[in-house]
Amino acid sequence: MQLWILFPLAITLHNLEEAIWLPGWSQHARRFQRPVQTGEFRFAVSIITLMAYLSYFLALKFPETWFWNHLFHGFLGVMIVNTFVPHLASTIFLRRYSPGLASGLLLLTPINSIILTQSILSGRITLPNLLWSVPAVGLMLISLIPLLFKLGRSISKQVE
Repeated sequence: MQLWILFPLAITLHNLEEAIWLPGWSQHARRFQRPVQTGEFRFAVSIITLMAYLSYFLALKFPETWFWNHLFHGFLGVMIVNTFVPHLASTIFLRRYSPGLASGLLLLTPINSIILTQSILSGRITLPNLLWSVPAVGLMLISLIPLLFKLGRSISKQVE
């Protein structure tokens, strides 16, 4: 439980790395990803970060609540997967550093792996439940991203 406190820091630094450099990177990564504008991306990554915080705080506040527990642990797993697909995969495929890879490898993957291991060993979540909560949270996030980009584009246009 001690390392749980590092999750908000790790995801914030990861998403900050992406928010700063990924929109520019996406302009040169057309074979791998649709180019994304700064405003729409920063809006989307901010909402996803807030969702991660919410899952974290609710899992801490209500540890016996099945939904919050699985949502948080699913987030942990999704962020590990996110390090490798798309960040590592696109870095290899494009032969160009993908923003988010360093923070994913140095922060998210080790911290989240330790938290997940501790949670399984303590009985907070079972491996079978983790194995379905990660894809469930992943599908939820993948489904939300286009909507968040669209909303972010709309807000960016109104601000300009």
